[in-house]
Amino acid sequence: MPLLKKPPKEEEEDGDPFATNPESRYRRRATLERLVGLAPFGRTRRSVTKDGDRDGDGDGDGERERDRARRRSEDFGLLRRLPGRRKLGGDTLAERWVPKRSSLLRLALGTKGRRGSSGERSSPAEGDGGADGDQDGGGQRQRQEGRGKAREPLSVLEILELIRRRDLVAADEQIIALEAECVTSPLSPALSPSSSSSSGVPAGGRQARDVALLYEALLTQLWAVLAEAIPVSRPYPPLRSVIRVLEQEEAADRCHLPGTPGRPRDLRHRWQEAVGRIAGERLAQVTPTATGLGARLTGLVTRLLGDLGTVRCHVAPVYPPGYGAFGVYARGYHRALAQQVGALAQRPLPVPDLYLLLDWHSNTYPREVLGHPEVGALLQALALGPLLPPETQRSLESSCIAAVKAKVEVAVAQELQLSEDTWAEEATGQELQEGLATRVTGLLRAHVDRAPQITPEFGMEMAQSLLGVLVAFLHSFQRKVERFLEAPGEAAPPASATSRAMALVNCCPPFRAFAERLAQFGHPQSEEQRRQAQVALDKVTQVCNQVLTQRLFEDLKPHFNKLMRRRWLTSSDAFDAIVMGVTSFTQRLRPLRPEPYQGLVAEVHRRVLVEYVRALLRGHLVCTSAKMRSRVATRLGDEARQLRELFSRLDSVSPWLDSVVPRLRELLVLEDTGALQMEVGVLGRDFPDVRRKHVAAVLDVRGLRGQATRREILGVLGDLEQSPPDATSWRHPRVFFSEIPVTRPVRCLPFRLPPLPRLPRLPRPPRQGPPPPP
Repeated sequence: MPLLKKPPKEEEEDGDPFATNPESRYRRRATLERLVGLAPFGRTRRSVTKDGDRDGDGDGDGERERDRARRRSEDFGLLRRLPGRRKLGGDTLAERWVPKRSSLLRLALGTKGRRGSSGERSSPAEGDGGADGDQDGGGQRQRQEGRGKAREPLSVLEILELIRRRDLVAADEQIIALEAECVTSPLSPALSPSSSSSSGVPAGGRQARDVALLYEALLTQLWAVLAEAIPVSRPYPPLRSVIRVLEQEEAADRCHLPGTPGRPRDLRHRWQEAVGRIAGERLAQVTPTATGLGARLTGLVTRLLGDLGTVRCHVAPVYPPGYGAFGVYARGYHRALAQQVGALAQRPLPVPDLYLLLDWHSNTYPREVLGHPEVGALLQALALGPLLPPETQRSLESSCIAAVKAKVEVAVAQELQLSEDTWAEEATGQELQEGLATRVTGLLRAHVDRAPQITPEFGMEMAQSLLGVLVAFLHSFQRKVERFLEAPGEAAPPASATSRAMALVNCCPPFRAFAERLAQFGHPQSEEQRRQAQVALDKVTQVCNQVLTQRLFEDLKPHFNKLMRRRWLTSSDAFDAIVMGVTSFTQRLRPLRPEPYQGLVAEVHRRVLVEYVRALLRGHLVCTSAKMRSRVATRLGDEARQLRELFSRLDSVSPWLDSVVPRLRELLVLEDTGALQMEVGVLGRDFPDVRRKHVAAVLDVRGLRGQATRREILGVLGDLEQSPPDATSWRHPRVFFSEIPVTRPVRCLPFRLPPLPRLPRLPRPPRQGPPPPP
């Protein structure tokens, strides 16, 4: 083994290993392996005579045995008590020279003799202190030099120095050997009770403590090498020493008997835990949340993909296949990322950040990480599972839905209030019909379009919540419209009320279509909410149509009163005025959307025929002959054709109304009782709300007075007469006759009244004359 160079003369005489001479060619440092050989630090000091012989009394064997004894942790404790020490542990043990230190050390060291042979022993501390990449090779060279020689055991401080210099394999061998001494020779001379320290700790317990402290230092360096291997992004040779230490420890675990204190150490499991901690530390270094949630998530993904790429290319190939290194690293990073995302989910987040986190978890992470071209397939093969537990994801979705609902409710209420404030102003019809529905549905559509992109279930829940918001808004909208149109204000002229009614009814189609879209997501509660929305919109449409048609039928009422009279048979002025009034009215409906326009035309179609049939059933015209019945039937058929053509040009969606007048005309033309019964049955089939009183009024116009024949004809409607008018309206959409009350008394009774008895005349009282004058 190489010998130390001869120290300068002044150092030899002084004996102070800390003393340095700046002018000297050689600089000597008080390294740990030199200090531990001095007398007060655990090894017996032997003086050297002038002729080079060692002093002794023949007890050479015991002296050498004690010289080979391991120096323990109390030596390092004595070093800590020396003055002028500034650094301990993993830092270098070489210290600068301090004045007056030599005298203190001279008192501690005793004689001026040279240090013990530990300074001459070849150890890793005497190496070149080289880089981490050469430490494993340096340990191999030292082991090759010591091959064939009986190396004496290293001290605790020397093992600590090996750990500090990253000669981890050699250090682990020495620790295993020291641990074996604790197990096999607990009462050896070196560990006898006489060698106890002044603190009263037995030598065996002190040695076990040394083993534990050395393992802690060894594991610290092992995990430090693991942490350093990832950022370098290239092959890292010191990582091989970590793997060799793991293999040595597993071999030691197999060699020790069950129940051995400290065994098995299961270092591979601790290695997996260390990988997880390193992954957590790496991800924790990403940009904090102060820069925004999006930047935070992007930084986490970038760091994770970069580190796993390094593991795949440079770290995992170093490990043996049985370690499953990439899987260990991938699971560690997955758990670390799950912790980071879970911590973000616990924070109070605004609505945009909630959407961002949910979308990142459900779409961005699977697409950018699990679908990565380099590591995605490897991660999918590991079946890592979701980052967030299902209950955490549901909690995030519920928080997002609640926040969106509260935000949208306030926004739509403000929009309705702002719109209502402008209803009484002039020239706001176009702005109203284009503004309110567009703004309100736009507020809801932004969330309806975003939520299903995250998950279909989340989209369904969001749609059901927004449908509830829309239903509440439509009920409020309905009340405000009814209040405004019933009393639009004294300053508002009637023409402006008509234009505003058209603008308000134009808001219904967008709301109706949006409610249908929300209900199509299929939530179980959506159907009832959709029905409530339709009812509110139907009421708004009904109120607006009533305002729009009110002026029309007020103008047409005098012309309807002229129908079905004798002059009506010879003059068509009244009917022509009705046709012209309807035509001019529909021309003013051009600003309406197609849906409200069709609904309004259908309403006008229905009301025109209702008023026409009402005039017929009123009974002002009674046919007294067959010729007159023919003239009335011909006129009814001609006007029914004109009405059908009129509303066909207006695109009415209720063509079933065109058959009511021809059916009533047939009751005037047919002569056979059976044919009349059949026609009445067809009328009851097409119009379920027709009643006996309506048919009886038509028979009165026909002039049919035979009671037996009337009973046979009216008997066809006996079953319908027993049910109330409203009972059939919900089963059949064609409601017509229920709005035509027959107030005219029936001329022909089905039975004879008995003759009333003649009452006797009472006698008149006698007429009294004027009183006599006084």
